[in-house]
Amino acid sequence: MTLDKIYHAAYTLKNIARKTDLFRAPVIFPDNEVFLKTENLQVTGSFKLRGAYYKISQLSDEQKLKGVIACSAGNHAQGVALAATKNNIKSVICIPEGAPISKVEATRKYGATVELVKGVYDDAYNRAIELRDETGMEFIHPFNDEMVIAGQGTIGLEILEQLSDVDSVIIPIGGGGLISGIAFAIKSLKPDCKIYGVQSSGAPSMYNSFKAGKIKTLNNVSTIADGIAVKTPGDLTFDLVMKYVDDIVTVSDDEVATAILAMMEKQKLVAEGAGAVAVAAAMFNKVPLKGKKTVCLISGGNIDVTILSRVISRGLLNSGRSARFKLDLMDKPGQLEEVSRVIAATGGNVVSVYHDRSGEGKDLNSCTLALEVETKDKTHIQLIRDSLILAGFNFID
Repeated sequence: MTLDKIYHAAYTLKNIARKTDLFRAPVIFPDNEVFLKTENLQVTGSFKLRGAYYKISQLSDEQKLKGVIACSAGNHAQGVALAATKNNIKSVICIPEGAPISKVEATRKYGATVELVKGVYDDAYNRAIELRDETGMEFIHPFNDEMVIAGQGTIGLEILEQLSDVDSVIIPIGGGGLISGIAFAIKSLKPDCKIYGVQSSGAPSMYNSFKAGKIKTLNNVSTIADGIAVKTPGDLTFDLVMKYVDDIVTVSDDEVATAILAMMEKQKLVAEGAGAVAVAAAMFNKVPLKGKKTVCLISGGNIDVTILSRVISRGLLNSGRSARFKLDLMDKPGQLEEVSRVIAATGGNVVSVYHDRSGEGKDLNSCTLALEVETKDKTHIQLIRDSLILAGFNFID
């Protein structure tokens, strides 16, 4: 890896990839200088176009004639598909069958032939390698390739151009291609800038490898951040991460959901799970922010709308904007009205009610009332609980 490659990638991409905005996020981070680098607004909705296009642009005429093949949970697939189409090259993409339908359909629309593969990313990778060997097509690795890494490294050049006095950058990690390129670019030009990586706690392959000092493989992965659900890091990316990354942290799915909600509500930005992990790390104090100018990279915005509502619901619960209560009531007239009155008096808004009179083991003259309530924050939730207790109602924990 050299800076020349990254500068050449930037030149190659100047009319292909957008120079995405970088701006401060004072509403989410009122006490710290945190900036968002919005690769979720990139062409195809993700940074992946950068590495894929640069790699494909450097293929020989003979390689281009045979076509390209790739494997991806979705974003790399779209990047390869669009890059191949723009270069008039045939592309085949192997995608894990559990990937969001929106990403699969978008890949097809960009011109690729899609093959769905049972399992996760690593299973799709194995199938893509089989097809490569059978057809002679050029395999475009999503992260463990110097050209792909150089393409992703162009983001590092943009960050330094947009915020020359940046102190630290927080970057999502799946296989490590994104953080490798950015870390190499920034550390080469501004060695004192701290580089932090973030993984989901349900898929901490690079985190485990970084802490152990050698590549570790996970038996399984489970996270809403499907774009970074990788069992084994690349050897090229691991070496670069060990050399240029200062630390790696993890975030939970609940923290990611809270970050997605915060960006939607406070910054009007849509991020997918993998794209939100850097903001989650900053929101939940996983890295030092005080007195530093910190950039969080939002790596993608291709979230499946079918899970978006679930993510929002989880985020509302985690941030105290929604609460669920279960009460043990006497089954007599006026009880529901009284509960509603107490909640309304505190400023809460009941959005759903479930009334159960037939629970086993309950007194014949009692019932269970389950409520979902819109609330302001966790202090407000406690106020509602205290007010209901004071009114004589009993909670079922």
